[in-house]
Amino acid sequence: MAGSESNAHEGFTAEERAAMKEHARELRTASRRGSRAEKAAQAEQEVLAKIAEMGDSDRIMAERVHAVVTATAPVLAPKLWYGMPAYARDGKVVCFFQSAAKFKARYATLGFNDAAGLDEGSMWATAFALTEVTDEVEARIAALVARAVQ
Repeated sequence: MAGSESNAHEGFTAEERAAMKEHARELRTASRRGSRAEKAAQAEQEVLAKIAEMGDSDRIMAERVHAVVTATAPVLAPKLWYGMPAYARDGKVVCFFQSAAKFKARYATLGFNDAAGLDEGSMWATAFALTEVTDEVEARIAALVARAVQ
């Protein structure tokens, strides 16, 4: 390769490695819990604790997203997923909230996995940038979540 610049792949970022470690810890913790009800209650407490740790802007958005998702789709179970608040059906994550601080982004993200029924022809959005959760944004989130769990 000519020049002094290297295009070599450096592997995972520190943030990505931290997220993977959080996910491994989440799996170990979940495997140690008791009954299904105990697991669900503990998982929700962990989500609420993770939200409480966030900085002001991310925390406010995550609290509102959590309220909208749990009210709109009570079939979704809150859980941590790679250190992020997530909402799953039958153990599969349907949607998640990623704080802006998590990967040092300029916006938070509301993401949907393939378990979400958001298909629109040959191409559709699976992630949405959030800078503020207004009443209008809450309504859009509620509509997306309702569609995702149909």
